[in-house]
Amino acid sequence: MARGIWILALSCAALFAQAQQQQEPPEEDATLIEKKEYTFNPLQAESEIKIGRFYMKKASYKAAIQRFSEATKWNPNSPDAWLALGEAYEKAKDAKNAKQAYAKYIELAPDAKNAGAIKKKL
Repeated sequence: MARGIWILALSCAALFAQAQQQQEPPEEDATLIEKKEYTFNPLQAESEIKIGRFYMKKASYKAAIQRFSEATKWNPNSPDAWLALGEAYEKAKDAKNAKQAYAKYIELAPDAKNAGAIKKKL
């Protein structure tokens, strides 16, 4: 009898641990991010942009801004990162930072298809 209770307790503990691992991670906290030294890494920048777009779809604009900012640090000459950062700031209703990001985008891609629309936002 005691052996059966012991097995049941271990089973419950294993199920609980498995359930904890399957939970979606919480939104990223800027205080948990370590200080990094950034070098040119376009692959890392693209990865950050993809994750930022995921957060944009979830309407987690703060997390998206963090990811797009990371992308601009890994590749400061990426127009896609600056455009996405501007869009995230705009959704978060931060007009000042959105204008700065859009200005950098126009600087990097003055002949882009959407350059006229972005210039109107400035």
